[in-house]
Amino acid sequence: MRPLFPRPLRPRELVALDVLAAMGYAFVLVVESPAARRPAALALIAAMTLPLAVRRRWPLPVFCVVAVASVAAMTLGVVREPLAAAAYALYPVALGTRRRRWEPTAAIGALTVGALLLAAFGGVAAGPEVRRVVETVVLGSLALGGAWTIGRAVRERRAYAAHQAEQAAEHAVTEERLRIAREMHDVVSHTLSLIGVKAGVAAHVADRRPEEALEALRVIEATSRQALTEMRHMLGVLRTAPGAVPGTLSPAPGLAALPDIAERAAAAGVRVDLDVRVADGLPPALELAVHRIVQEAVTNVVRHAAPAACRVLVHDEGGQVRIEVTDDGPGRRVLPAGPPRHGAGHGFGHGVIGMRERVAAYGGAFTAGPLSGGGFRVLALLPREGEGT
Repeated sequence: MRPLFPRPLRPRELVALDVLAAMGYAFVLVVESPAARRPAALALIAAMTLPLAVRRRWPLPVFCVVAVASVAAMTLGVVREPLAAAAYALYPVALGTRRRRWEPTAAIGALTVGALLLAAFGGVAAGPEVRRVVETVVLGSLALGGAWTIGRAVRERRAYAAHQAEQAAEHAVTEERLRIAREMHDVVSHTLSLIGVKAGVAAHVADRRPEEALEALRVIEATSRQALTEMRHMLGVLRTAPGAVPGTLSPAPGLAALPDIAERAAAAGVRVDLDVRVADGLPPALELAVHRIVQEAVTNVVRHAAPAACRVLVHDEGGQVRIEVTDDGPGRRVLPAGPPRHGAGHGFGHGVIGMRERVAAYGGAFTAGPLSGGGFRVLALLPREGEGT
């Protein structure tokens, strides 16, 4: 069923409701009050009802005017109802006023419940006039206490909801910063490793084989250009205003970019045998995770085992994606001990931490370690329906 109010009411609409309530209550009092024909009575009724139309604009002044007029009207016998108008004016005061430490809101709520029980089950053994006064005081206290307690409860609930929303926003910002930091690390680490290897080759053969040194410089140029393109893409995402068209940015790297990793590794002296058997339809975030894990693992081979042969397997095994990177280079490498922390390990240690964090984000399994016959293996299992970051 369609709700009565499918959207929150605008301020003007809320004011219009207050105007209708004020005029309606004034009409009821004029019709029911025997003394309403007197000018003084009409003035009191107007003072206790018409200011309700602007109770949201000036909560405290309106409440004071309405409360004084209501007490005067009841004292003079103009109206017999409890402080309904004053309670209606008290609600925005309780809702908008900052709570003080000494404020006994809980006690007010308890007394309100007591007044409700007294009005429902109690009685006063006295004359009609005294009974009427006591009933008026009890019902008036019930109306005022209930309005104050409800207003305070709504205020506390809104403040709690706003605090939760702020915490959720801060958590989202932190997660996004971590994700971008991880992406930047992968790009910079991979690129600088290749550039470092090729720069060493160029420096070593510059005098004897200048053509080989020139080829190394070309690889450095191409690799650095590609890294700058990826970094511009990530920074472009950060600078994109809300509502911008995503298509204006280049897509994040995925499975289609794995051959580029193999080519860059080959230029650095690591021969990569790439075996990708993945059905179409992987989520873009999962493809990016696969790409980054392969990139980091191959980069570590270039950094610590070149020249070497490397085999990369990316297989779709139904409910998960298997990523296995093995090489035949030296198996002794730095592995981080214990949970990830800043400054843990050197070189390969940070790479393992980054890969492990990516796999953990998807609820997968990750292992990395030397092989018995020499070399090193990285194995990651990513569920197709993981969380992602």
